[in-house]
Amino acid sequence: MALILCIGYSGARMLALVIITGLLAFASSKPCVTEGSNSELLLTLNRNLVRSLESPEGLPNPSVHLALRLSHHHNQAKETDHLNKLKNELHNDIQTSLSNSQSVTGTMALYSLALKSSCYDLNTISFTANDKSETLLTHLKRQMEQEKDHIAFSHRPLTNYYQYSLGVLALCVSGIRVNNHVSHKLIKAAENEHFRHGETESIDTYAMAGMALQCVKNSGSYAHNAEELDLTLNKIKQKLLASRRSDGHIGNEFSTGLAVQALLAMGSEVGDCSVSMEAMRTAARSNTYHNPMAISQTLPALQRKTYLSVKTLDCLNEDDTLVLESVDPAVVLPSETKVKVMVEVVTASGAAAAYSVDVPKGSSLLEALELLERKNVGFTFQKESSLWGPFLSVVNGEQARQSDRRYWHLSSDGTALTEGVGDFKINATQKITIKNTSY
Repeated sequence: MALILCIGYSGARMLALVIITGLLAFASSKPCVTEGSNSELLLTLNRNLVRSLESPEGLPNPSVHLALRLSHHHNQAKETDHLNKLKNELHNDIQTSLSNSQSVTGTMALYSLALKSSCYDLNTISFTANDKSETLLTHLKRQMEQEKDHIAFSHRPLTNYYQYSLGVLALCVSGIRVNNHVSHKLIKAAENEHFRHGETESIDTYAMAGMALQCVKNSGSYAHNAEELDLTLNKIKQKLLASRRSDGHIGNEFSTGLAVQALLAMGSEVGDCSVSMEAMRTAARSNTYHNPMAISQTLPALQRKTYLSVKTLDCLNEDDTLVLESVDPAVVLPSETKVKVMVEVVTASGAAAAYSVDVPKGSSLLEALELLERKNVGFTFQKESSLWGPFLSVVNGEQARQSDRRYWHLSSDGTALTEGVGDFKINATQKITIKNTSY
């Protein structure tokens, strides 16, 4: 996974549109499809996503809403309730960020896509900044101009290229002409392979950039250099295909959903993604995608939808058959088996401190760190929320701030984690390294 809407752990994803059939008019190649999809598996993922709406933790998730709206099956009452929460709770959070002059490109873009997926009139949504009220899309265009200008003098966006791509996509899908200079910055970043998270390439960013630039191409609005745009789209496609592992996943289990969406949007051949589709099904059956954010990026791909599909949704004669059966809450008793976790904290200066703690087998990393903190051995931490769940913001009093282009990189026995502190499970003795890292 890649750096997304907030930086918290290695490959954090915190934080996608013409429908595929419409795209066929633009693509000369056969679109990427597979046969024999497991409909019951898709229904299970769909139900799990709807159940996640009942969680009282955090803000309503626009990515979850987007996936539900792109699905074949709906629970209209639940989706309507979630839409109202987005328009209140998430809207107010974005307004607070704008009032504090904070960059909210990614969140604002996802909010736009979520509203669009419900066929909501975006011109009726407004925010106030500097005592002036303007529409959501006007604010998003301004955010993108600020991002573009920041690239011009610092060679990187205010946020990151994932959020930048998401902003281009949201404007394009909403029928707003994207400034040629804004699109060109994204093209050049892809050409020069600037989509990185630390030392590794960000597959999520390549995927989102591919969908954004495909939308720009489909709109016919890019007048700068059509050949350069085509070459960049082809490069992104080849980059995604070259990142496919032997098991079919592209990048890792959590970046495959967006990567397949991008391949679908760019009209790939059948063989380009059928193996990856099956890899996602296998991962879903083993409950790899238990995080709602992960499901929200995977489910559309498994249903052969992409964020480009939002552009042609009409919200008419929709299914309303997705019923949730009552489920008794699972009671998970702590394991009597204990495993030792060694924790190493490496500060920005390179100074290191080591600790150890015994935790019940199956504990999350977050639970392990909480147990370690309660030992009063000098280890402390603070966490913040993101669309992917909690992430570390302060460790032993030292911050790793996005504004400073730093984050807490997490690894287990030298291998970077692909899940966050709330999702990664401790099932054996291991060494966890928490390192203040620049990107």
